[in-house]
Amino acid sequence: MPKAIWNGTVIAESDDTVVVERNHYFPRDSVRADLLKPSATTSVCGWKGTASYYSLEVDGKTNADAVWYYPEPKDAAKEITDRLAFWKGVEVTA
Repeated sequence: MPKAIWNGTVIAESDDTVVVERNHYFPRDSVRADLLKPSATTSVCGWKGTASYYSLEVDGKTNADAVWYYPEPKDAAKEITDRLAFWKGVEVTA
């Protein structure tokens, strides 16, 4: 079962991930909301839309903008609606 791990803590775990461009998108309800801190950062993907970010806070350490999601993905990326993905040192095991 895929897991997302950072700073020795499991952030997300689900057997229902969607893989897009080699990134596992986890269902929102499989991600520990208590570890997510809102970020003002956004970025734009030509075919997925505008991404928003969260930072992770685990045991007093912060990983800025390590989680991204598409609040309103374009039609070509509807499969990642209500899903979050990880980077910046977050280990995703499949």
